[in-house]
Amino acid sequence: MEHSTPWEFSDDRGRLAVAEERPLRIVAYIQAGATLWDHGIRPVGLFGSQHDGTVPDPAKGGELPLAEIRYLGSGGALHPDTLLEAEPDLVVAVTYDGEQVYGLEQKTALELETHVPVATVAVGPGRSLAEVRERFAALAGSLGRGEPLGTARELDAAEDALRQASGAAVRPRVLALSPAGPERVHLARPSSWPDLRALTEHGVGLLEPAAGAGVNWSTVGWAEAAAMNPDIVLMDVRTNAARPQELRADEHWRALETRARLLPWNPEAPCSRRAHTRFFTLLADTVREFAGTE
Repeated sequence: MEHSTPWEFSDDRGRLAVAEERPLRIVAYIQAGATLWDHGIRPVGLFGSQHDGTVPDPAKGGELPLAEIRYLGSGGALHPDTLLEAEPDLVVAVTYDGEQVYGLEQKTALELETHVPVATVAVGPGRSLAEVRERFAALAGSLGRGEPLGTARELDAAEDALRQASGAAVRPRVLALSPAGPERVHLARPSSWPDLRALTEHGVGLLEPAAGAGVNWSTVGWAEAAAMNPDIVLMDVRTNAARPQELRADEHWRALETRARLLPWNPEAPCSRRAHTRFFTLLADTVREFAGTE
């Protein structure tokens, strides 16, 4: 007679998620679900954050087949019973502060954990991009899955290409931002974002906003953003960020759009080798093109 082996995972809040056997039915915060998908795990349900709406944000969904996976809701409208209707064996989410389950109100997370194990992976400023990848890989490994063979080599090659491109005599000035609208813009502080810190470690010349309020962002007018004279703008593509066509009433945005090369940036991209390879490759190609035109 076969006996199931208990499953456990020590998450990044310092809590031990435990199940009688390896979980098969997983409900996940959409970014976490997209990461698990890249490791060969298909969630049975997804949920969003307070910034999301009644439909999933495709920018956060990575390569998930969003039309085929049940979306359970987002933010304050998300009730524990709705999550439990998907009959999960495990809920996977992210945490930015090492305490809160991002995307769930505290009371919702507490009630949920009385019914089903919840595992979080830290994606905030205290983690390097490689460490975030490794933690998701460890979680996926505990669930019996992993990224396809060859993804490690592809990521190494993309990182090498980015370092070589960034080592050219002429380096572009790169600014990461999230448009709030035609009057205001959130400028990313590179040290607060694991993916942006990784870019600087590979030699990319990221611009640093002026010191002030805001741990992750510096919120300013478009005149201040344009005055930084970026050559490349990494632009937030999540649904809650304003689109370029919404900004063209502002002359400073128009000047920025004319001068700089705009690239998509997803602050909540999947934390997998495959996704990071795409990001590094895009930057390497763009930096190389810039150096070639100067």
